[in-house]
Amino acid sequence: MGDRLKGKVALVTGGGSGIGYAAATLFAREGAKVVVADYNADGGERAARAIKEAGGDALFQATDVSNPAAVEALVAKAVAAYGRLDCAFNNAGIEGEFTPTPETSLENWHRVISINLSGVFYCMKYEIPAMLKNGGGTIVNNASICGLAGLSNTGAYTASKHGVVGLTKTAAIEYSSKGIRVNAVCPGFIRTPMVARVMDRGSFDESVVIQTHPINRFGKPEEVAELALWLLSDASSFVSGAPVPVDGAYMAQ
Repeated sequence: MGDRLKGKVALVTGGGSGIGYAAATLFAREGAKVVVADYNADGGERAARAIKEAGGDALFQATDVSNPAAVEALVAKAVAAYGRLDCAFNNAGIEGEFTPTPETSLENWHRVISINLSGVFYCMKYEIPAMLKNGGGTIVNNASICGLAGLSNTGAYTASKHGVVGLTKTAAIEYSSKGIRVNAVCPGFIRTPMVARVMDRGSFDESVVIQTHPINRFGKPEEVAELALWLLSDASSFVSGAPVPVDGAYMAQ
């Protein structure tokens, strides 16, 4: 057990699998009381249970981040349960369809934007006022390398992640002087269930994708979680408004 988030209350959306699960369990090991949110109840409950079995403190709230009322209720539950909200990792997201822009269905466009972009907006809309009540806090939004550069056949996903980077910068400008730092992590291809689905569908060739990362491998969820932890902790006290790649030098090319 560490103490980088000792005494803090941390909220993690999409905490039931992949990067979110790695983050929720890591934050708990570093001393945080963790509110795990996920659309998938089985995964979210599994994460909360794993934290408790390891001696940590956690609760699970089933949440659809595309529903503003559900997000408002999530933040309210965190505050009601633990008395405050100090940290938030707005991680929930989906990949959607991988098609050329004019072939992207309207249904896919609206679904991806509603979860990946509007979901982050709703989270910050309700997290920031809660943090202001206890003098400040830290927020990390999960963007992507697709928030920093384009990628063929990912119009909705890339647009949503560029939007997350923009929201992150704007909120940081607005609230850094009020004690709330806001940053974004921008992962490359990470071995998660979401990326596995993409590979299984044949949207990308794994060996080709690996070669686009100079480190010559996929990332691990735990590596993204470690960056999110650092950005949420006091160790990054002068970092705000930054979209930080965790991508094995993908964006350095």
